[in-house]
Amino acid sequence: MLNKIIKYLQHHRARQRITLALARGAATSSLRSIDPFNPGSWEFSGFSQNGEDGIIDFLSGRINHPNRYFIEIGSSDGIENNTAWLAIAKKYSGIMIEADTKISAISKEIMTEYNLGVECINIFVNKDNANQLAEITIHKDPDVLSLDIDGNDYYIAKALMEAGFRPKIFVVEYNSSYGPFHSLTIVYKDNFNFLEAHKTQLYYGVSVTGWKRFFERFDYKFITVDNNGVNAFFVNRKEFDCKFLDAIKGMDFKENFYQRKKFKVAWNSQFNMIKEMDFIELD
Repeated sequence: MLNKIIKYLQHHRARQRITLALARGAATSSLRSIDPFNPGSWEFSGFSQNGEDGIIDFLSGRINHPNRYFIEIGSSDGIENNTAWLAIAKKYSGIMIEADTKISAISKEIMTEYNLGVECINIFVNKDNANQLAEITIHKDPDVLSLDIDGNDYYIAKALMEAGFRPKIFVVEYNSSYGPFHSLTIVYKDNFNFLEAHKTQLYYGVSVTGWKRFFERFDYKFITVDNNGVNAFFVNRKEFDCKFLDAIKGMDFKENFYQRKKFKVAWNSQFNMIKEMDFIELD
């Protein structure tokens, strides 16, 4: 009986969160004054934390041949992530991948109710099993691929591209404490956990310049970072009108708002806290 009550309360809470997210998305999107060439004006948040919903929504509307499919690695509970807006508000199909078994189970229950076109998978993705996603996805060129695992992101992105994935829009988290000029990532470790890697929890992921250099190899264009300094957005040039892409004036770098608030110092001082750690320089 107790388990049934707990499950009911969880479902009720999830429905409340979804209702609030949809309302927030509708409200914040309606307040925008969109400049098609200024990504900062595209932002709004319904389910996402940092304006990603708006950037993804606007960019996905400019894809030449959309398939209305997404993949998210690091999808949390299916509500607070970068693709829930596509799944719940716009009814895209796709895959949400989450390493935490309990959290993944919650997202599966949510999508069973809200969108049966979304598959929720419980996998801890590493560089050795990332290519297995090719066997379970419907499209290797989804409209959107979002990667946010706070750690081995570079190595997973590399494995996916080597496996033939070519998402039209690729959203990645970057680590602003590495600054706007360093081209760095962490040393790969299968079971990397940023909570344990360094006492500051600043040793994780990839610098924005590292991402730019990586995506240039595959003829992707850098679009912008979000206003909170968390995500960077890249697009496959072949999937968009070149005049539209060439006219975009995005932000090259923004400090992570949450890290600046926590440490009360700029990125260079944050980097000094972790400079003794092992890094890989990306070229």
